[in-house]
Amino acid sequence: MSVSRELVLKELGMAPVWRLRQQPATLAPAEPAEAGNADRRSRILQMDWTQLKESVANCTACDLHKTRTQGVVGVGDEHAEWLIIGEAPGADEDAQGEPFVGQAGKLLDAMLAAIGLKRGDNVYIANVLKSRPPGNRNPAPEEVAACMPYLERQIQLIRPKIILALGRFAVQSLLNTEETIGRLRGRVHHYQGIPLIVTYHPAYLLRNLPDKEKAWEDLCLAREAMKHDKA
Repeated sequence: MSVSRELVLKELGMAPVWRLRQQPATLAPAEPAEAGNADRRSRILQMDWTQLKESVANCTACDLHKTRTQGVVGVGDEHAEWLIIGEAPGADEDAQGEPFVGQAGKLLDAMLAAIGLKRGDNVYIANVLKSRPPGNRNPAPEEVAACMPYLERQIQLIRPKIILALGRFAVQSLLNTEETIGRLRGRVHHYQGIPLIVTYHPAYLLRNLPDKEKAWEDLCLAREAMKHDKA
């Protein structure tokens, strides 16, 4: 009795090539990630302050929620003319739920005081990332992308007169560029029509004291830009 080739292949657990080609596996088309991200961003951009804070507190859009203590939305005057934007919460910020509360925060307070400003008084402070990266590592692109809608909505709600961007990740995220701070500082940029001044992150200045003079120049430029806007 002859045994067909197909039967032999079946006994060996091997489907004929021609059958594989005739009966390809069919998978339900997945929703593009871009579509889901766009829907999420659209929802966030319609939130009020209460909804925004609750959303940050319960956000699971990236893996940082698995290691953080809490989401850090921001702090200060929610109708401030000055918006200060840093990179991400550190260990102290993660523990206390407020941005810039460690040594870098003390330096930032001193920088603001040098141009007549005070935390919480016509000043709002936020970060691009709302959750702390483990070990204070650099933010990953997908983490920045997940958090940017929150920052966009904060800017819409606050409607600041000027933005001071601190550090490379804040600068590059807001200006959508890979240029260095050294190349970008010294002139007025704009984010959605709002004047934006680039300077170094206070944590960087603590390690590179000579650049404090450049940061002072940037603060003076921001103050002049604000005066020009009010003129």
